[in-house]
Amino acid sequence: MALITRLFLLLLSSLALFSSLSEAGVSQPPLAEGLSWNFYDETCPELKDIIRSNILDVLSNDIGIAAGLLRIHFHDCFVQGCDASVLLSGTTSEQVAPPNLTLRPEALQVINDLRDLVESACGLVVSCADITTLATRDAVYLSGGPYYDVPLGRRDSLTFASASVIGPNLPSPRANVTTLINVFSSKNLSVADLVALSGAHTIGRGHCSGFTNRLPPNVDPTIDPAFADQLVATCPNASVPNTVPLDVRTPDFFDNKYYVNLVNRQGLFTSDEGLFFDDRTQQLVSSFAAKKSMFFNHFAKAMVKMSQLEVLTGTAGEIRKNCAVVNSDSVAVA
Repeated sequence: MALITRLFLLLLSSLALFSSLSEAGVSQPPLAEGLSWNFYDETCPELKDIIRSNILDVLSNDIGIAAGLLRIHFHDCFVQGCDASVLLSGTTSEQVAPPNLTLRPEALQVINDLRDLVESACGLVVSCADITTLATRDAVYLSGGPYYDVPLGRRDSLTFASASVIGPNLPSPRANVTTLINVFSSKNLSVADLVALSGAHTIGRGHCSGFTNRLPPNVDPTIDPAFADQLVATCPNASVPNTVPLDVRTPDFFDNKYYVNLVNRQGLFTSDEGLFFDDRTQQLVSSFAAKKSMFFNHFAKAMVKMSQLEVLTGTAGEIRKNCAVVNSDSVAVA
C-alpha cells in the first residue's frame, strides 16, 4: 500500500508542477531584506532534494502530515514571524498555548528529522525556519497542490512569544470574517490572501470543539442541514475527542473543493463558511470554487508573502542544531 501511495504522490507532484508552470505569469511578491531565491545554492546545493525526498516518504505513509506541516508553518509565521519559535518546546513555550495544543507531534518530528538529515549533508548552515518553509511547500505540492518557489535565508529565534501574544494573532475557528480580515490586515495580508490561505483547509481534520457551536441546540442557519446531521453523529458535543475532515469531498487531496464545500454550505468552521456569506469575500470564494488554477495562483502568492512575515536574517537569531531548543551557547529562552 505504501508503494502505491508513493507512486500516486509522484504522479500528483508531476501534474501539480506541470499545472503551476503552464499557468505561470503571476508576479512574485517582493523579497524581505536578507532573503534570496538561491540562498543555499553554494552552501547546501542538495537541500531541496533532501527535503523533497523525505517529505515524499513521509506522505506515502501518512498523508495527514501535509496538513500538520501547513498548520505549524501558519502558526509560526502569524506569531512573532517565520522564525521557528513555535518549534521550541518547554512548559511555557508557544506549544502549550491553547491554539497550539493540537499541533501534530509527528509533523514537528518530521521537521527535526529533516534538521538532522540536512546537517549531515551540509553542516549547520540551514535554519529550522527555512526547513519548515521548504517542507511545507513540498507537502502542499506532493498532496496535489501548486508548486511555488520560496525565498530562503531565515534565521531561528532565540525566544518564543508569550501567551498574551499568541491568542490575538491566531484566529479561532469560531471567528467571524471581520475578525479574520483584521488579523490578516495586521500582517499586511489582503482579503484575497485571507480567502486563498483559508483554502489550506482543503486537507486535514478538525476537532469537535472547533465547530459544535454551529450544531444543535444553537444551529447555525448557514450550515446545510444534512451536513449538520453528519457532524452531530460524530460530534454530539464539544468534549468528544473525535475529528472530522475539513474538506468533506476530497479530504486528503489538495485541490479547490474546500470552496465548493463553502458554496454548498458544507464548510466546517464558522471561520470557513462565513467567507461565503460575507460580501467582502463571497466573490473570491465563488471564483476559486469555479477555477482551481485561480485558487492555486493566489494561494502560491499568499504563501510566499506569509513566509516572509517578520523574518530574522543576517546575524539576527541563530541556526538551531535542535529545532526544539536554542543552542547551548545562546541566550536562554525566556
